[in-house]
Amino acid sequence: MSAPIDDIAEVLAAELRGARRVAFLTGAGLSAESGLPTYRGVGGLYNGMTREEGRPIEEILSGEVFAREPALTWKYLLEIERACRGAEPNLAHQLIAALDAQCEVWVITQNVDGLHQRAGSQRVIELHGRLRELICTGCTQGPEVSSFDELSLPPRCAACGAVLRPMVVLFGEMLPVADLARYERELAKGFDVMFAVGTTAGFPYIHDPVVAAGRRGTTTVEINPDETSLSQRVQHRMACGAVPALRAIAARLGLSAGRT
Repeated sequence: MSAPIDDIAEVLAAELRGARRVAFLTGAGLSAESGLPTYRGVGGLYNGMTREEGRPIEEILSGEVFAREPALTWKYLLEIERACRGAEPNLAHQLIAALDAQCEVWVITQNVDGLHQRAGSQRVIELHGRLRELICTGCTQGPEVSSFDELSLPPRCAACGAVLRPMVVLFGEMLPVADLARYERELAKGFDVMFAVGTTAGFPYIHDPVVAAGRRGTTTVEINPDETSLSQRVQHRMACGAVPALRAIAARLGLSAGRT
């Protein structure tokens, strides 16, 4: 399964030269190289730790607790936003965007930081939503907020007084219907190469499509320094971070950051 990075990069560059459609399923490990801490979904920033309230962070950042205690959930949403604030796309984000010059690239991300779009990727499906986009839980207006530091706990809509929330998927909530449907449509069309980058693939909607694609003959690749549930199920595994892996592939394709 695993071979030297340069050897795998040679093989994948050859595959990508003939590819028409390529998918990148990305997780927090990709943004870690922008200085963001890795986290599972929205709330695993704390990696399973229990906070001072004596409750697991997955409970605090759940839809159920948000409905009952929005100020508590918002307290930790603000911590996540502060951790993400000021982060810039890294070379891996940029090289994924640059590959669009060669083939049709789709990015399916669990990240809520918006870094793929800022790097220039055009086809991005954000399965876990967007952290800095707010919506009113009452009148469904989308207020403009210049700084999250200005928000009260919990922030409320100026129009109707209901609680505001970011457009992210909290624990126990369903994925966004429109984004999930778009994802399923693109999966049905098929991909020539599928990458899982910086994700533990702990969710079936990440793990299962990669495994199913491999069975159909799609080239499947994992880029992750750690072993995951996909590590023994993909055709190629690059046991390193996203930046060195994608740099090695891009060099063999003659791609550079910022090239579109």
